[in-house]
Amino acid sequence: MARATNHPTAHSTAALDEPGMLTRESGDLDRLYRKITLRLMPLLFLCYLFAFLDRINIGYAKLEMSSDLGFSEAVYGLGAGIFFFSYLMFEVPSNMLLERVGARLTMLRILVLWGITSAATMFVSSATQFYVARFLLGVFEGGFFPGIILYLTYWFPSARRGLVTGMFMFAVPIAGIIGGPVSGSIMTWMDGAGGMRGWQWMFLLEGIPSILLGLICYFYLADTPAKAKWLSAAEQELVMTVLAEDKGSQQGSMHGDAAGQFRKAVTDGRVWVLALIYFSAACGNYAFTFWLPTMIKSLGVSSLVQIGWYSAIPYLFAGFGVMGISWSSDRFKERRWHVAASLIVAAAALSLTTFTTDSLAMSMVLLCFVAFFEFGAAILFWAIPPTYLSKEAAPVGIALVSSIGVIGGFVSPTLLGFIKSQTGSLDYGMYAVAGIMVIGGLMTLVALPAKALKVGN
Repeated sequence: MARATNHPTAHSTAALDEPGMLTRESGDLDRLYRKITLRLMPLLFLCYLFAFLDRINIGYAKLEMSSDLGFSEAVYGLGAGIFFFSYLMFEVPSNMLLERVGARLTMLRILVLWGITSAATMFVSSATQFYVARFLLGVFEGGFFPGIILYLTYWFPSARRGLVTGMFMFAVPIAGIIGGPVSGSIMTWMDGAGGMRGWQWMFLLEGIPSILLGLICYFYLADTPAKAKWLSAAEQELVMTVLAEDKGSQQGSMHGDAAGQFRKAVTDGRVWVLALIYFSAACGNYAFTFWLPTMIKSLGVSSLVQIGWYSAIPYLFAGFGVMGISWSSDRFKERRWHVAASLIVAAAALSLTTFTTDSLAMSMVLLCFVAFFEFGAAILFWAIPPTYLSKEAAPVGIALVSSIGVIGGFVSPTLLGFIKSQTGSLDYGMYAVAGIMVIGGLMTLVALPAKALKVGN
């Protein structure tokens, strides 16, 4: 790539047209974004993989932990869900802090503290301690996801954000693919080692990598393109110009008026519409992730290792759904129908699983359909808020959408746990979750205007 001249670095289109500067027409932009993607996305992907693994491994621990500690289905459901109460409390403050101190310090704080907390869950011995551990995990992890969604807006324009969001969130199905076999194997092979149960070893061994990743983020990431030493001056200028010109780029700052930014986000009706849609997706997502091992066990699979491997199959299809639906959305420059149709199809498949409990094969096929469309919808959704929200509302608004919507992560596992304790079956709980997902799909079509979601070139 051509190097910048010694002209002053004015971020203007005119400057880009001067001889020796980088231009879109020369193909420099595509090469530059390949470079940025290769630099940022592998690390962010790995961080989210362990974030999601540390969040959902409780589903595998339950298979031993509940009987060891005498937990009922309702206790497990509440413990799995209480994570999201503290999570939502700290998303907005964390995003506001990220704007002030930068991504490097924010990611260091988040990953190290959640890694320590996840590993320390091995010492839980009562329901109260279980609730406290899950609550603290939510406190420390709360800012990670909305922080990364905001961080991507510092680098990628709206037309490129759907795919990179999908790449980042592709870690979710991958965590499921590897998390089941790894968790099941640890719980089986390490059981009794050092006088500890297998589920205790699982929490310890799966928490340590998050601590190490926090340190790597601090030394490897750049807070903004302007601070990226691995970009030339001309490359920095091109990125900043593209972002400034992109109508969907949300580069508003909260410096100097955090309270004002919070008020603007809270009073923006678009934030609440998006939050309700995400709530419906989160209900489906966490009903699936927290109860999948239990569902597979109820189909007649008893070995922890086998449950882990069977759990990996739907997540494999979830991976196809994430990349396929995200690619299609960018290809056709359309978000609403992709999200809405996927939520509705996933809801239908989830309801049908209640009729196939006597067939492992049919149940697995339906669970694969649920995973493909549910994860595809939930992950593509996050390409919408940075484009749809106003410039002023975006930084806090993104965190608010995640905070409010993620209450679905409390509602669905808690509801399912209560219903299973009362009836001995998950069926009615699955119907309720499916209904919420259908409402979310319809709201996506009715409440989100197509014009406002037009994706740029």
